[in-house]
Amino acid sequence: MTLVLALLLDAAFGEPKVLWDRWPHPAVLMGRLVGWCDRRFNHGPALRLRGVLVTLGLVLAGLVTGGLIHALPDHGVIEVVVLAILLAQKSLVDHVRAVASGLRRSLADGRAAVAMIVGRDTATMTGPDVSRAAIESAAENLSDGVVAPVFWYLILGLPGIMAYKLVNTADSMIGHMTPRYRDFGWAAARLDDLLNLIPARLTAVLIALTHGWVDPAPILRDAPKHRSPNAGWPEAALAPVLNVALSGPRSYHGVAKDFPWVWPEGRRDPGPDDIDAAASALWRVWAVLLAFAVLIALF
Repeated sequence: MTLVLALLLDAAFGEPKVLWDRWPHPAVLMGRLVGWCDRRFNHGPALRLRGVLVTLGLVLAGLVTGGLIHALPDHGVIEVVVLAILLAQKSLVDHVRAVASGLRRSLADGRAAVAMIVGRDTATMTGPDVSRAAIESAAENLSDGVVAPVFWYLILGLPGIMAYKLVNTADSMIGHMTPRYRDFGWAAARLDDLLNLIPARLTAVLIALTHGWVDPAPILRDAPKHRSPNAGWPEAALAPVLNVALSGPRSYHGVAKDFPWVWPEGRRDPGPDDIDAAASALWRVWAVLLAFAVLIALF
């Protein structure tokens, strides 16, 4: 029931601006911790070993913090609130729909909105580029921000989701193949890949099943094309149900990248309506997660 209440609480309120204008969001606190570890330990010899120890320390911190919150004698009230905060369903949908709304106003507004949720260059994006980026972000973050947290909560409770979120934050900050992080961030990136291995594939199954898509062949064909071992799975599932080609060429830091298409048979001119359809797909998956949590609570 804790998970049921948290899913409903997050869906109803998302990220209340009035609250996080006054207090630091837990994701911000996690980012500060990872940033401190980066500044404190990412120098000197044995950087890979240092990164391994930092990653293990973050996991331990998540497990201990989650365990302490769970042990509070408050009948689980704080745990429900913390769990709802660590889920990202409504905020993800809001950010994705904001791109559709922006595009309907102007291309510039669409670019500005999508720049809030993707790391690629947006200045020269066309309308279809903006739409495709928003849809891809919806698919990937559905796995990282909703399905994986629910999965690890069901496996290990609040300690599990806290540890997962810290590793995921570390991966986003230091898990890059750059000279600064190639060694120090190696452990965080590899552990994040491991922790998302099942949730990413589960997300693909949920997307497909909630849209009546039962042919696994295109997903199995296209998911391995992605540069990430996990992000390709929800993308490869969402692309055919929307009939939109995803991935493909894009630019990072001024460097053009010619990535292969996911579902190349699909349309290459997606628009705001397709973004809205992707947002609706997120709610379908959320509804299945809620129903599953209710069944667990009842039986």
